[in-house]
Amino acid sequence: MEKVCGVTSKLPENQLVEFAFAGKSNVGKSSLINGLMNRKALARTSSKPGKTQTINYYNINEQMYFVDLPGYGYATANEKVKAQWGKLIEDYLHQSKKIRAVFLLVDIRHAPSENDCIMYDWIVARGYKPILIATKLDKIKRSQIEKQKKLICDTLHTESGTLLIPYSSMTKQGREEIYALLDSMLE
Repeated sequence: MEKVCGVTSKLPENQLVEFAFAGKSNVGKSSLINGLMNRKALARTSSKPGKTQTINYYNINEQMYFVDLPGYGYATANEKVKAQWGKLIEDYLHQSKKIRAVFLLVDIRHAPSENDCIMYDWIVARGYKPILIATKLDKIKRSQIEKQKKLICDTLHTESGTLLIPYSSMTKQGREEIYALLDSMLE
């Protein structure tokens, strides 16, 4: 990890492009970043939701940053802390000049939560077209994938053409698709 920004930090003015990862607590943002980097513990994972409370910048081969945003929707965090995380995410999406894409992670096993819908709409309102990553793919049957993808898109009211990539941190299914997407956006 190269940079960490908390509630009182000034956001860095990076020269490299940034790929932001948003999602509710415990959806697997850190596991996805670790999987993409083929590292076990670059981004710290935790069985306790709400662990990422800062914006964490990971410098990837001096080509780009993966930006891990604080998880939202963690029930036991108090309202003041939740509001600070929200402001941190808002400031980042509003101020960073180097964001190339925002990945919104949702759990493929469930319909997106109200917080997921709010985050999706908010990202769209900021002028980004979120790329959906449906995590925890290994926890459902293959026969359920298309039904769950449709449920996610319908619940979020996605525009046609919205990318949704199912991903498993266990099997790494979906990783090559994400790599290809990142490569195309770096060119």
